[in-house]
Amino acid sequence: MGSLSSSQAHKFLVGGKDGWVLNPSENYNHWAERNRFKVNDTLFFKYKKGSDSVLVVTKDHYNSCNTTTPIQSLTDGESVFKFDRSGPFYFISGNGDNCRKGQKLIIIVLAVRNQTHHSPPPSKSPVAVSPSPTAETPASPPTTLPPKAESPKGESPKPAGDDTQSDLDAPAPAPSGKSGAPGRNGSVGLALGISIGVSVILSSFVGMV
Repeated sequence: MGSLSSSQAHKFLVGGKDGWVLNPSENYNHWAERNRFKVNDTLFFKYKKGSDSVLVVTKDHYNSCNTTTPIQSLTDGESVFKFDRSGPFYFISGNGDNCRKGQKLIIIVLAVRNQTHHSPPPSKSPVAVSPSPTAETPASPPTTLPPKAESPKGESPKPAGDDTQSDLDAPAPAPSGKSGAPGRNGSVGLALGISIGVSVILSSFVGMV
């Protein structure tokens, strides 16, 4: 039992040079177990037209060799069957006696593996966000300081309160000549009064002696 391969699928010759017969050199199911079947692969059945056929049946009909209601019937002597899905397929001879003697076949088709590498979706370009207008705060006018008065050269500015202190430290004005005369006359009179009093006391003391 052989197979013909192509870049896309394989074509398997069921029974090899013996074809689809009652007693093949290798049991059909043993042959099926040695091969790997994929979707789009094909089976080629070669048999004598009019004396045999190939029936595609359900699992139950496969087990019971029921030939009355097949899923598909191949009768042209050189039949090709293509696998259109993954999973199990059941084939029996259109001759019920041959089926019961072992002319039957089970094929398990492998599931399709998705080998397509999907490129990641293009990243969305960032949306430019226009800045919201910001109310400008009016600049405060510069503070203008009054011009600083320059002090005369050689003189340091007087601290506050110096004028009052100067008035306190200044000497009192000397009394004028007129105001001083009455003071001196009073002193002379007082001295004369005292002298007279002393003389009177002394005279009285002498008289008593």
